[in-house]
Amino acid sequence: MAKALARSGLRPEVTSDPAQVRRADGVVLPGVGAFADCVAHLRSKGLDDAVRAAIDAGRPYLGLCLGLQLLFDESEEHGTTPGLGLLRGRVERFPETGPDGRRLRVPHIGWNDVRFSGNHPMLAGLPAEDQFYFVHAYRAVPKEGSIVVGVTDYGGAFAAAVATERMFAVQFHPEKSQSAGRRVLDAYATWVISCRG
Repeated sequence: MAKALARSGLRPEVTSDPAQVRRADGVVLPGVGAFADCVAHLRSKGLDDAVRAAIDAGRPYLGLCLGLQLLFDESEEHGTTPGLGLLRGRVERFPETGPDGRRLRVPHIGWNDVRFSGNHPMLAGLPAEDQFYFVHAYRAVPKEGSIVVGVTDYGGAFAAAVATERMFAVQFHPEKSQSAGRRVLDAYATWVISCRG
């Protein structure tokens, strides 16, 4: 991720220092792994509060995969685990069958279309539809439909991207999504630079 962000014109620093997160121009939280383990790790280092503080200060946040899921109130992965609670809703496992009754392969792995809509600054640099690479068994179910800015179909429509004024998070992996992913990271770099003011 650091190399991909550097190619987009940023100077990323990989850190677990809460003070450094609080003063960063932007925060990127990638994620691969289990929700509960990740939340416990963030809390043990004070990084949960540091991420909240950076967002509250208006620093652009980009969440990737688990970095999207952690924003919500809770996840049902390995039992119910509280998340960061920055967005209302929960993270649920994909159903075993789709709406047509056919069995779904879980996890959802591979390329899939994402349809974007909304007025977030990140969307100015993205086409209305593109293909991205996904690897996940759980999906966010937001309570507020207004935060959903990207939708993908897999066992029905689900939130592939969510956004608020200070946050933009995606369920897919930009770093594995070739030119489409590069456009997402370039859009994030543009957003960070515009907020430095």
